[in-house]
Amino acid sequence: MKASTTLAVLAAAGAQAHYTFPGTKYNSVAQPQWDTVRITQNHYSNGPVTDVNSQLMTCYERDPGVGAPNTLAVTAGSAVTFQVGSSVGHPGPLHFYMAKVPAGKTAKTFDGKGAVWFKIYQDGPSGLGTGSLKWPSDGKTEVSVQIPSCIANGEYLLRVEHIALHSAGSVGGAQLYLSCAQISVTGGTGTLNTGQLVSFPGAYKATDPGILFQLYWPTPTSYTNPGPAPVRC
Repeated sequence: MKASTTLAVLAAAGAQAHYTFPGTKYNSVAQPQWDTVRITQNHYSNGPVTDVNSQLMTCYERDPGVGAPNTLAVTAGSAVTFQVGSSVGHPGPLHFYMAKVPAGKTAKTFDGKGAVWFKIYQDGPSGLGTGSLKWPSDGKTEVSVQIPSCIANGEYLLRVEHIALHSAGSVGGAQLYLSCAQISVTGGTGTLNTGQLVSFPGAYKATDPGILFQLYWPTPTSYTNPGPAPVRC
């Protein structure tokens, strides 16, 4: 009975640590939840995506094809912030990707499918080899990224992704929390080389070392982020 009670308590605690990225903030002005961010399937449950081959890996949308009500106007080289509901409750890396809206589409109508995504940010842990890893996003209620100053002007999807690794020691154990904001960029130089673009799903495999990862034991001495390297101006 004690064992089952302990497991139930741990499960409840894990559920309470789940989170979403429901809104943006720009120039210190917070937008309403789900106004410039597409509403996600986990907007009530806060639950993660655990199958990296799922179509939910694109933007985790509740209503594919609908889009968010508004698109956020931003300047290249400035920072865009995602609000976290309620905080990043699990250890793991934070990634940001962008996808340029093609001709004939808008940020509201673009579905983000196909090899259209490039990574603009990733982080990693401190404390490798010590048995006490720390991640920059631990406990954060907001996470931010700088839009490359050399990006081409136009409308984009901005995808935030946090990979929780606390149960990633077996296939399907990693938990991915993500959402997509709709942004319109001005002021860019247009010289960015986005390199090889990736798709979601498709960019990750369940056995990638950054997805299938022993967080606690054996003590990790390295971490390899999944997906492409971030682009640079």
